[in-house]
Amino acid sequence: MSEIDIQEFVGGFIAEADQLVAAATAGLLELEMANDRGEARPKTVRDLFRALHTIKGLSGMMGIQPIVDIAHAFETVVRAADQRGGRIAPRAVELGLIAMRAVAERVRAVADRQPIAAPPEALLDELARVETLGETTSAPTPAIISSWDRKLSAGERQQIATALGERRSVYTLTFTPSDANSARGITIATVRADVGKLGEIVKVAPRAVPQTDDAPAGLVFELLVISDATTSALAEAVASTPDRVVPLAALEPPELATLPVDDEISPIGRSYVRVELDRLDDLQEQLSGLVVSRFRFEREVANLAATGADVRALREITDAQERQLRALRRGILRARMVRVAEVLEPLSLLVRSLVKPGIKEVRLALDVGDTELDKAVGDRLLPAIVHLVRNAIDHAIEPIVERERIGKPRAGQIVIKCRQGAGNRLVLSVADDGRGIDREQIARRSGRQTVDDSDLLDVLTTPGFSTRDHATETSGRGLGMDIVRRIAVRDLGGELKISTTPGAGTTFELEVPLTIAIIDVFSFECSKQAFVVPVAAIEEIFELSEHRRIEGPVADPGRLPISICERRGRTVPIIPLGMMLRLGETAGAHKALVVRRGGEPLAFAVDRMLGRHEVVVRPIEDILARVPGVAGATDLGDGRPTLLLDLVELGASITTWRAGYSS
Repeated sequence: MSEIDIQEFVGGFIAEADQLVAAATAGLLELEMANDRGEARPKTVRDLFRALHTIKGLSGMMGIQPIVDIAHAFETVVRAADQRGGRIAPRAVELGLIAMRAVAERVRAVADRQPIAAPPEALLDELARVETLGETTSAPTPAIISSWDRKLSAGERQQIATALGERRSVYTLTFTPSDANSARGITIATVRADVGKLGEIVKVAPRAVPQTDDAPAGLVFELLVISDATTSALAEAVASTPDRVVPLAALEPPELATLPVDDEISPIGRSYVRVELDRLDDLQEQLSGLVVSRFRFEREVANLAATGADVRALREITDAQERQLRALRRGILRARMVRVAEVLEPLSLLVRSLVKPGIKEVRLALDVGDTELDKAVGDRLLPAIVHLVRNAIDHAIEPIVERERIGKPRAGQIVIKCRQGAGNRLVLSVADDGRGIDREQIARRSGRQTVDDSDLLDVLTTPGFSTRDHATETSGRGLGMDIVRRIAVRDLGGELKISTTPGAGTTFELEVPLTIAIIDVFSFECSKQAFVVPVAAIEEIFELSEHRRIEGPVADPGRLPISICERRGRTVPIIPLGMMLRLGETAGAHKALVVRRGGEPLAFAVDRMLGRHEVVVRPIEDILARVPGVAGATDLGDGRPTLLLDLVELGASITTWRAGYSS
């Protein structure tokens, strides 16, 4: 028999182990918060045990003994906690986080083909003492009056008791394997997945039954489920009828033969296929080529139509191709999407590492739901959020003594929320309940006025500006807010806003695209040159001829003439884009593109609109070619690069129009 090359499985092991370590860490942080509130989390403890057991099994298969030893030592502690009702001692949680960090370091060593360090003996010894001393305490777990009682662990009984105490419904569902169900693609695996969407599966137990036409295999699966769904929905999920969805309280304890239950199998990762991001990037590149080809095809069809040819059949093909490409784009985008909660997972550990016990207490709350965004956007966005959280802890949240003196809760709060905005945009906010920002102090330190939030943000994001005289380990070098704005505005083509109330706290809001690879744009012509702008950045487009314009004063050192008009009851400055880009006079400008900067409308005059397109955006990597207001380049099908403009950033260079046109 030929030997198996274990190196073939290294990539899969690293991906699986990373996910399991992240899941275990998230579970530990949840248990830490539950301990603070005096609550039990039996389901979280069991999920943690399964993750550890799977890490141990995978590492054993790969022959990585140091990870096996660490996972086994902590697994023993977690197993004991499960048997005691789902409570785990605070010190055990601390040790668990250290253990997960040690596992992660050794997984990285495997990925980097570096020697794998031995397990920390001090950690293993302390884990053994925590278990031996039995630090974890809990009340006796309640019995469940049903046939399930003898099948459930103490943690599972506690989970059921908690659900019933919260007046949630607990049911027994029965799934019967059969040829008919198999023909419909219904198996115990699909049933578990469907039921899992409707509630919490506490236990799945096979049970032997007499062979009949209804149960040809002599086997059924019973699922103990906590769910608020209707009995009809639950019955449909197990291919059964509502009368076989039995509430827990109605169960009789029949004497039935049972098969052994496998508590060790973890469903983690069973319904996922892991794909390297590079492969998705390659697929995105192929799609990019198709988008450009479609532009060229449409151009040729337009040329044929101009000669009088009948192109109706070709138009049908281009319309169908456009629909297919949009569907393909959505499919690729879905494959690239990750949950925002997963992107922000490292923040909980960051907060723990920055807080100084006894001096400051900080609680991080994530209110992000199931919102998703492109993995590439998430990777770029996370450093900006890290800087905002660091600043909140270092600058905004008061020490415990100060908070108690002014009547605030002992622990400061940092709340991160997000929602999907208009035009495939993600709106994410980072808010704290700290001391707020002193505008007058910022103005004195910077030597600049901070009349409104926009002025304040301009000062705070100035490179090198800091409110500290001396740098600390986390801040004071004048880089953080500059980096946040660069990532949100320049790199991602989004917006950054701030609102602050002295004594109450500060909120930063970032609005970024869900994806930056393919976006919807408006194309237009300015001084006989084509440009594009993101559709999401444009508030409206209007005809210049419909509004009476008044010439204004010179607004910048380049002597750029700015006019104004009244639009929807607001005074709107109109900037001749061609002259601003030094392309020459734009006497033929007919259209105006309106954007908002700092909440105020700002219009750019262009010659004519060309259309709306779905384009592939390519960043300009050469630092010598980067200029303010140019976010990237694309191809509209003519083989020539077309610049993608950031009109909001271009508007930032017009700094004096407010003085002449304050209303």
